[in-house]
Amino acid sequence: MRAGFLKGRDGVRTLGVLLLLGFSSGLPLSLSGATLQARLTMEGVPLTQIGWITLAGLPYTLKFLWAPWLDRFSLPFLGRRRGWILVTQFMTLGLILVLGHTQSSAPPALLASIALGLALASATQDIVVDAYRTDLLPPEARGLGASAAMLGYRLAMLCAGALALVWAAKVGWAGTYDVMALALGVGILGTLWAREPEAPASVQGSWRETMTGPWQD
Repeated sequence: MRAGFLKGRDGVRTLGVLLLLGFSSGLPLSLSGATLQARLTMEGVPLTQIGWITLAGLPYTLKFLWAPWLDRFSLPFLGRRRGWILVTQFMTLGLILVLGHTQSSAPPALLASIALGLALASATQDIVVDAYRTDLLPPEARGLGASAAMLGYRLAMLCAGALALVWAAKVGWAGTYDVMALALGVGILGTLWAREPEAPASVQGSWRETMTGPWQD
């Protein structure tokens, strides 16, 4: 891994996994943000109501608040990182489907709540995917790994942005969100294909250490 990161099947597998996980991280961002706002605008929803949707982006800004809790707790399957990634991916997939099949005429608070839930699941996925990449790669390989993840992220934003608008004109918004949920399956396959990095000897501590540790250097 250190001397020849791209040599052999392990290197290709690692980059492939990071690409797929990057795609999984990038897909929900527009679906709960710009693409959703475009959908509501095209369907004649007043701007005063669309404004509430912008609040859905808050979890991406505030995700540092619950990141330490994900380090403290492990799920009983797939390991410390992959277990959380898989759970957040299924949560994200389900909320994409719910959002896509919720009519734009629904109460603004309902639409905003679903979009907020989607952003919360997506932001949590981002936390664990970033932690997974850091645990998996040695320092000298993290730049290359981040590039693979960013490529997947940008491809996903293209799919969930411009391509989603084109697709919506042909199959409607519900069908478009169905396709986006199906595309998220690529990320789920990446999680199952990934290998779990070695966990530190101890990740447990007091509640105070969990909350104050990230702020101490």
